[in-house]
Amino acid sequence: MFRFAHPLYLYLLAVIPLLALLHYGTELLRRKRLRAYGDPSLLKALMPDVSRWRRELKFWLLNAALAMLVLSLARPQYGTRIDTRTRRGIEAIIALDVSNSMMAEDVTPSRLSKSKMLISNLVDNMVDDKVGLIVYAGDAYTQLPITSDYVSAKMFLDNISPAMISVQGTDIARAIELATHSFTQQEGVGRAIFVITDGEDNEGGAVAAAEAAAKKGMHVYVLGVGSPEGAPIPIPGSNRYITDNAGNTVISKLNEDMCREIASAGEGAYIYVDNSSSAQSALQKYVDKLGKAEMESVLYSEFDEHFRDFAWAALVLLLLEVLFLERKNHVLSRFTLFKATSRAAVAIALLLMAVPAVAQQQNDRYFVRHGNRFYRDSLFAKAQVDYQKALEKDNTNPVAHYNLGNALLAQGQPKEAMKSFETAVRMQRDPKRLAQAYHNMGVILQSQKQFAEAIECYKNALRKNPADDETRYNLALCRLQMQNQQQEQNQDQQQQQQQQQQQQQQQQQQQQQQQQQQQEQKEDQQQQQQQQPKMSRENAEQLLKAAQQEEKQTQDKVQKAQQQPQRRQLEKQW
Repeated sequence: MFRFAHPLYLYLLAVIPLLALLHYGTELLRRKRLRAYGDPSLLKALMPDVSRWRRELKFWLLNAALAMLVLSLARPQYGTRIDTRTRRGIEAIIALDVSNSMMAEDVTPSRLSKSKMLISNLVDNMVDDKVGLIVYAGDAYTQLPITSDYVSAKMFLDNISPAMISVQGTDIARAIELATHSFTQQEGVGRAIFVITDGEDNEGGAVAAAEAAAKKGMHVYVLGVGSPEGAPIPIPGSNRYITDNAGNTVISKLNEDMCREIASAGEGAYIYVDNSSSAQSALQKYVDKLGKAEMESVLYSEFDEHFRDFAWAALVLLLLEVLFLERKNHVLSRFTLFKATSRAAVAIALLLMAVPAVAQQQNDRYFVRHGNRFYRDSLFAKAQVDYQKALEKDNTNPVAHYNLGNALLAQGQPKEAMKSFETAVRMQRDPKRLAQAYHNMGVILQSQKQFAEAIECYKNALRKNPADDETRYNLALCRLQMQNQQQEQNQDQQQQQQQQQQQQQQQQQQQQQQQQQQQEQKEDQQQQQQQQPKMSRENAEQLLKAAQQEEKQTQDKVQKAQQQPQRRQLEKQW
């Protein structure tokens, strides 16, 4: 792809045909004056060292140098420079327990919040590593496939809650099994599975799953969150606590023995998480001990600049114009050389003055590079300032818009980041850069549970870069999440409809009962008016039994209507 960063300078090329007209006009005037002195053929014989063609060649060399100088000022850009950087790191999969028991507050502010802060600090300390995120309760799901995009990892982390998984309970084995299949195929790299839990394994099989992972060369580290004394589990949005089937308040306790057993089977270590920072230090120590392998990453830079090529071409043409003499006499060329040099000195000076001018036009690229250094050092606020300065110099720079979006996203500003990515998409023409922008837009929308819009962004990214496996995985995950969301919405609608039907049935039954009672009262009144004799005791008892039997049948119908099929629930919902 080819473009000019500053195409307005190309209008200066219109000066060249004007100079050509001026040159030929001057040449005609010169020939006219020569004819006034005598016959041109005689004058040519008298001046054998003067060559018309040499003069023409020098003129066009000078014009060609001017054209190259104008093109250099316009900053031609074509191609995308690809930089490769070899990194050394590990692969880590974090399996986070999001069961209801993680809402217990025996660790400040809660077990889940403490775990999320622990993961966030771990990601902040990563430089060349890859990380993936799995959430589990009664089932396990991949929240983020393994990646080196730490910004996306922290953004997905912020949206984790127990409401993500409808099947409650704790199935640690399922989480470990899913983690073992989430690593890349690269050989020689250290792999670790960090299981964060309170140790309440309701399903069993965690020790066997850890042993299987260890046989594959993976280390299983267990981080126990909570206290052995335990704490009640609050119900969100109320002042009540979760109770068991007998109505007793559930006290969730940290099962350290099970945590140690799982860590030992997985050839890892057990780390106790409390209110101090000791767990963070211990976790980082184990991460540093893992074997790091070389992982090559490809970095696509902005458009490759080629103004220097045209600047060098202009300089060479100017030198040729200086060295190429008008006269054929080589002896006299010593004297004319300085005259030619003095005439071309102005053009060379202009070229030398133009180089700083071109450098001045690179300010936007300078700020982009400077911001990239801040971004790599996780100084996102400073990187944002540099990207904004780059846009002040050139608001049409799509790379600056894209990088600004990344900096904003890293600071937890997804709305502002979305605007920058949308602007970058409108301006960007490079397919791979477009794919990156669409991918990040999809990540933001997916984290906000706008799955339909996120799917479209991922599709656009794959259209531009079909080889992006991470985007393809995110697309599949997003589709699954949208299906789960639709199922939950359908279930909620069904429950609402069932409740409405129950209420309608109850109202209808009540109305029927009232109508029946009113009808009976009318009939009784009519009978009393028509028949004055008193009712016998036997008849009264029969009527009373009939009324009781009818009332019992009505109650049975109401109870049957209220009994609706319920979803299968696990025995323990925490």
